[in-house]
Amino acid sequence: MRAIRRGRSRRARATVAISWLVIALATAGCSGLLEPGPSDPSGSPAPPRPTDRLHVQAYGALERWAAAVRENGGAGITFVGDLTSQIGAWESSEAANNEPALAAGLLVAPEPLSDDTPSRGEVKWLDGATVGVKLLSAAASLEELVAAADGDCADCRPLEVTEARLATGLIETSRGPAEAPVWVFTIAGSGVRVTRVAVDEGITVTPPPWNADNPPAGISIEAAAGTRESTELEVVFTGAVEKRGEPCGADYTAEAVESELAVVIIVTAHRTAGESGACDLVGRTRTADVSLDDPLGKRAVLEVRQGLPVPIVAP
Repeated sequence: MRAIRRGRSRRARATVAISWLVIALATAGCSGLLEPGPSDPSGSPAPPRPTDRLHVQAYGALERWAAAVRENGGAGITFVGDLTSQIGAWESSEAANNEPALAAGLLVAPEPLSDDTPSRGEVKWLDGATVGVKLLSAAASLEELVAAADGDCADCRPLEVTEARLATGLIETSRGPAEAPVWVFTIAGSGVRVTRVAVDEGITVTPPPWNADNPPAGISIEAAAGTRESTELEVVFTGAVEKRGEPCGADYTAEAVESELAVVIIVTAHRTAGESGACDLVGRTRTADVSLDDPLGKRAVLEVRQGLPVPIVAP
């Protein structure tokens, strides 16, 4: 899934520098796997932070999340997944052009869209909870759609936007599905409608650049089950088909690395000692329970590989 910072183009996104991580990695060989933590208000030193790779990733994710919250003024909505969608299927004669064009953000408005900001809107969750939000204008929303696209289609013909209409749609958030304001864009020559979330108050975090030669370690969770009062979560991920003791099998445990704003989940696989041989690259949905030091509250739950938020669903 993709991370999203509302109300700004990618060019304005800041990268959080976390120099202690570099120091920890550089000195781990001679100082072991723990580094001193900050002192608590009483003056007693806090427990040292582990500096193995997974914990370094987890603390880095918490730092980036805190920066994203500050950047968005403490906004309380975390959208999960892509903010751009479509209604309907492309006509067969146009699909070869329009699908990659949309992925590449090749949308233009020959007649400028309105830059008038609508009055405040509302996001409403399925449990009835609501929050009032600022909205983007149609022009700003289209600009964000274009800036957020990550496809590439140099030979594609741009899609022409002829109209924009404000509506509501079901959007995934870290607190589960919610009805949120969206702009619906009409595309010239097609019955498809392209939509973009219109909310100007969402938290998005930009993960570190992906290095295919040295990808992040760990297992990414896909969702977590719990409530605001929960001190126990059940996390969902893709793991081995069989349990530990079976060929290519594994059991799993989960650990939470926590801050005031978010929780990062580290999932550890436990395999039979001495097991060798090739295993098929297949998996199935597995779950693990994880304990929190404090109730979840309004905190986001992040996966460990890129530090992206996952949906939180009711148990």
